[in-house]
Amino acid sequence: MARRCELTGLGPTYGGNISHAHNVTNRRFLPNLQKKRIWLEDEKRWITVKATAKALKTLDKRGYRAMMADLAKKAK
Repeated sequence: MARRCELTGLGPTYGGNISHAHNVTNRRFLPNLQKKRIWLEDEKRWITVKATAKALKTLDKRGYRAMMADLAKKAK
């Protein structure tokens, strides 16, 4: 499974570790992904989404349909 938010499309970002001895190595910063069941009122069913904690807060405020519309708009 990809470590990518299904609501915003956010994935891992890359950066560097620097040790006390100043050894530089590459690392990945992973998104804070959570699994959440969401009730879709118009379809009368539950769906499970894998989303970041920030996306879940936005989902509470805006709703699932609005977020999916924005994701589709970004994909164009």
